[in-house]
Amino acid sequence: MDRASDGLISVEEAISRVLEGILPLNSEQVSISEAFGRVLAIEEASRVTQPPLAVSAMDGYAVRASDVLSVPITLTQVGEAAAGAGFDGSIRDGETVRIFTGAPIPEGANAIVIQEDTKAKGDKIVIKSSVEVGQFVRPKGLDFEKGQVLLSAGTRLNSRHVALASAMNIPWLYVRRKPRIAILPTGDELVMPGEPLKPGQIISSNSLGLSAFVNAAGGVGVNLGIAQDNSDSIRNLISNVKGADMLVTIGGASVGDYDLIKTVLSEEGLNITFSRVAMRPGKPLIFGQIHGKPMLGLPGNPVSAGVTALLFLKPAIDLMLGRPNQN
Repeated sequence: MDRASDGLISVEEAISRVLEGILPLNSEQVSISEAFGRVLAIEEASRVTQPPLAVSAMDGYAVRASDVLSVPITLTQVGEAAAGAGFDGSIRDGETVRIFTGAPIPEGANAIVIQEDTKAKGDKIVIKSSVEVGQFVRPKGLDFEKGQVLLSAGTRLNSRHVALASAMNIPWLYVRRKPRIAILPTGDELVMPGEPLKPGQIISSNSLGLSAFVNAAGGVGVNLGIAQDNSDSIRNLISNVKGADMLVTIGGASVGDYDLIKTVLSEEGLNITFSRVAMRPGKPLIFGQIHGKPMLGLPGNPVSAGVTALLFLKPAIDLMLGRPNQN
């Protein structure tokens, strides 16, 4: 049968139509401690240079490389430099400064001899290995420079991104608001986990699984409760959709006396974009707009619901978060 005459559209066209009906959400500002898992709304540039000055990469002794061309050689220790407590003076010929990792390189020094290649005798330090200029020195700005863009808009922040933003001296970040996805399972046969099962009843596993799917994708799954197979029950529960960014129903989408979703929501103002897709599983799939919000109607079969959520709901959430083309 010709797909067009049967009301079927291809998977590719269905995805395209879904994305045409989705807009990125606005942004909000959150503290760096709350930024994990959020999606950046704007690019971020560093507010500092890191390291802010040349520092030692190892524990050892700061030297002038020209003083240790011929080894072994004995130098005189004239001070000590630690992270946060540098050496105030300047190193001259024949002198060295004890230095620890992260400490500023003293003026006059240009290399580090690691501790393992030295032997201390009071303030006399025997240098047993020659070094090149810059050896074990982390120059200023080695990691990044002030004003350098390091985090792009659309980045979903993991622990490494949070650490980087902290090192960039950014205490607050602009992120996309988390999309709130209202989830409505339908069916007289459904009961919540933990409730006793009567003959013909099944556990409503789809709704909780889908909520977890939404949360993992960066949204907030909001379960509205189970709608019974009657118009009043469906209408009563969808009245709670006002604070959501999208409505997702489960079940009630195929052709049957008790598959009421399309009928009831159409009466409530649903403008249907499509209701059948040329795919198995997942053929009875509804997408449209209701009260200015996108609506996606998934099949009730668990496999069909999972497949269609991955193909259609995940890209929709990505787009709301300002992350197109993630699949």
